Amino acid sequence: MNNLKKFELKKKQLVKEFNELKKQGPIRIEKKTSNLFRSRNKINKPRLNVRSFNEVISIDSKNKIVNVEGMTTYEDLVNETLKYNFMPSVVPQLKTITVGGAYTGGGIESTSFKYGFVHETVLEAEILLSSGKTIICNAKQNSDLFFGYPNSYGTLGYVLRLKIKLIPVKKFVHLTYIKINPEKMFHKMNEIEKKGNLDFLDGVVFSEEESYIIVGKFTDKAPYTNNYTYMKIFYKSIKNRNEDYLTTNDYLWRWDTDWFWCSEHFLVQKPIIRFFWGKRNLNSKTYHKIMSLNAKYKLIDKLPIKKIKSESVIQDVEIPLENAYKFLEFFMKTIKIWPIWICPTKTYNKSVKFDLYITNPDKLYFNFGFWDQVQLKGKEKEGYYNRLIEKKVLNLNGKKSLYSSSYFPEKEFWKVYNGKKYFELKNKYDKNKVFLNLYEKCVLKK
Repeated sequence: MNNLKKFELKKKQLVKEFNELKKQGPIRIEKKTSNLFRSRNKINKPRLNVRSFNEVISIDSKNKIVNVEGMTTYEDLVNETLKYNFMPSVVPQLKTITVGGAYTGGGIESTSFKYGFVHETVLEAEILLSSGKTIICNAKQNSDLFFGYPNSYGTLGYVLRLKIKLIPVKKFVHLTYIKINPEKMFHKMNEIEKKGNLDFLDGVVFSEEESYIIVGKFTDKAPYTNNYTYMKIFYKSIKNRNEDYLTTNDYLWRWDTDWFWCSEHFLVQKPIIRFFWGKRNLNSKTYHKIMSLNAKYKLIDKLPIKKIKSESVIQDVEIPLENAYKFLEFFMKTIKIWPIWICPTKTYNKSVKFDLYITNPDKLYFNFGFWDQVQLKGKEKEGYYNRLIEKKVLNLNGKKSLYSSSYFPEKEFWKVYNGKKYFELKNKYDKNKVFLNLYEKCVLKK
């Protein structure tokens, strides 16, 4: 049986299950992996199992398009496309991120300076609506939902299948590291991006005085290759080298082994622990499982250790070039989390009239990724630092991703995330409110 026929059979069964479950109230989906970092209130809701929608349906090498099911992880998708010497135009940095999740939540990576967010590389989506029907969405057909779906986090429907743009690859990636003062970093990256002649661009800020721009180019030959999937740690190597060579596959997952640098919290950056932990357990999948278990069973709270009050500050925000260093200055004085990931991006589809994550298509933006704990002092309560960040991002004409905890007042939230247009879509495609709305799901944690 070919994969398209399998998809149609799975879809038929899923629609049947969905129509039964929705009679019981708002639905949650049951899936194999999640990269959300916001808790949900423990409310019993019917769960729709979409785990089986995890296969690549077909690869069209001639037109550079992959047809893929929504719960397919990027690890599985890349494994298939590399067989044909292609990769998705934008590959989010963690293996367990799903293509549907990146489309609905706003995926980004080091090709985003050239191709934008993941949703800008999507040509077509098949979405399950609250009515129990599925529809095809693209730039011409149901275009309002096609362009309005990104950053909606499953509140307008569930994506079952996507057609995504591919780009050709070579066997290796040559990396060049440019050490630079953080104050000069953003304009230098802008200069590099304008000159072209590169395939990947991102950077890391290690301190108030030290940052690095990482420029990547495909190459057919490499004098050597380094591998950062076991004892070597990629982000630490940046400080100690001027250049590096990786296979394309290893480059795409260079951050996954250590969850960027967050593996330090699991002590596995210590060589002896890393050795015994084992190569197969050094990945974002393992770390997220541990975090999920802790969130569920409060394992750390049960340990006989002195507890320091702290706040989880796990965020990705986009700031326009002219305000990027202003945000970094605020961050260095107030939040003080190191390192910080920097990834430039542009919105390239200027014909889009509506996008919940809209940015000015004439500007270069910088994604700041920071993921750690900040110690609470005095009378500060949980959410204090996250709320400071939200206010600063808005003040600097930026946007914040909603995959992690948010603290916006409702009126402000809908102003930021285009509530008027969102509810036009909500009333059209989910008029019976089978799904929660975006504020209920992302801020109220329902």
